[in-house]
Amino acid sequence: MLSVVYLTLNPFPITNPQLMWMLLGERLGQGYFLYQDIIDDNGPLSAGFFTFMDLLFGRSLFAYEVVGRILISFQILYWNSTLIKFKAFDVNTYLPAIIMAALFHFSFDLLSLSPALLGSTFLVLALGQLFSQTVLQKDTSESTLLIGIYAGLATGFHPNYIVFLPYMIFTGIAISSFSFRQLMLSLVGYFLPLLLISVFYFWNDGLEEAIQIWPLTFLSEKYEYQSLLSWLYLGIFPVLLATAGYFMASVLRGSTINQQKQRQLIFIWILFSAAEFFIIKKQAAYQLVILIPGLTYLITQFFLNTKKEIIAKISFYLLVLALPAIAFWYWHQENTDSDYFVAKKDVKFTGDILVLGDDLSPYLNASLGGPFLNYRLSKLYLDQDRGLREKARLFQMLQKQKPTTVLDPHGDFEELLKQFPALEIQYIRTSPGVFSLKK
Repeated sequence: MLSVVYLTLNPFPITNPQLMWMLLGERLGQGYFLYQDIIDDNGPLSAGFFTFMDLLFGRSLFAYEVVGRILISFQILYWNSTLIKFKAFDVNTYLPAIIMAALFHFSFDLLSLSPALLGSTFLVLALGQLFSQTVLQKDTSESTLLIGIYAGLATGFHPNYIVFLPYMIFTGIAISSFSFRQLMLSLVGYFLPLLLISVFYFWNDGLEEAIQIWPLTFLSEKYEYQSLLSWLYLGIFPVLLATAGYFMASVLRGSTINQQKQRQLIFIWILFSAAEFFIIKKQAAYQLVILIPGLTYLITQFFLNTKKEIIAKISFYLLVLALPAIAFWYWHQENTDSDYFVAKKDVKFTGDILVLGDDLSPYLNASLGGPFLNYRLSKLYLDQDRGLREKARLFQMLQKQKPTTVLDPHGDFEELLKQFPALEIQYIRTSPGVFSLKK
C-alpha cells in the first residue's frame, strides 16, 4: 500500500546516481567494459545488472522503482521467515515484516534499485546463514560456504560491502565457533565470485585496469548529496526504539543461548554497517539499506517486550504510518532543489557527449560519449603520475571513444589535449569550456 502511494504521488525527479547507473548500463550495452573503458565506482556485478536493465527498459525510472520494490519484498519475506525459522523470538510473528517495510520508507531512494540494494540482498542471505549456525547441531559445510559466497557476491555488487569480510570472520570465530576448516571454506566461498570477476577481466584484457581503478574508488572525493544531520532528524525515533529493544532483550528478560548469539550477531552487524559509512563516496539515504535488517530485529524486540500497551500502540503507529508520511514530506521539502537531483536546463545536448564535472543535466537528452562517467574518480585517475605505457593506455581509451562534444568547466580536458597533440588536432574549442569534434 505504501509503495502504491509513493509511486502514485512520487514528486521526486531523477537523482544524479540514478542517471549515472542508467548511463553506465547504456554504455556497457554498446560493447564497452567497466574500468577498462569507463571510469566509475560501481561494482562489476551492478554494472552488469544495469546493462540488463537498459536492454529491457532503457532509461525508465519507473522500471528502477518497480525492480527495487521486488528486491525489497524478497528481503522482507526472507528476513521474516528467517527470524521465525530460527526462533529469534519466543513467538512466531509477522511484525518484523511490517517494521521492515516501514523502515524502507525512511527515504524515497531506499525504495529504488541501487547497487547498495542489490548487494544488501545477498548480505541478508549471508546473515540468514549465520543465524542457521546458532541452532544447527550438525555438519554445516554447505552453510559456511554459502555465507562466503553471498558476502563475496555482495562485494561484487557494491565494493563498500568489503567491510563485511572482517564481520564474517569475526562472528564466525567468536559467535558461531567456526573450526579452521569452516573458516577456510567460508573464505574460499567469499573470494570465489571475486576470482570469477577477475577471470572475466583477464579474459577481456582489462584485469590490469580493474586492479588499478578499483582501489581508487575508496580514495576519491565524496559526493555529499545529503547531510548526516538530515538522516538524524528522521532516524532518531527508530534508533531510539532499536536501542530500547536491545536493552529490553538483553537486560530485562531471559533468552536462550541461541537467541543470545543471534542478538550478538545483530549488534555487531549494526556496528559494521555504521563503519561502512566512513568509506562510502555517495552520501545518500539509499546507502542506509544495510542497517534495516538489524534495526528491524531490535525494534521487534521492543514491541514484543513492552508491557504498557498504550506505549506500544503509539510507537507502532508513529513508526508504520507517521514515519513514511513525514519522510515523504521531509525529503520533498529538503532535497527537491538540492544537488542530489538532476536539474533540467534550457540548453540541451544530443548525441554522444562527455561531461567533466558534477552537473549531469546535459546527459538527460544525450548519451555518454567518453570514458569518464564518475567525475571525481576520473579526476583522481587523471591526476596520477604516468609512465609512457600508462599514457599510451589513456590515449587509446580516449581515441577509442571520441565524444562529439566535451563539456569541460574545470579545464581537465584542455590539460589532456596538451598532453596528447594527436588528440588535440581532432577537437576545436567552440565556446569557453566546450570542445567539439572536428568534422
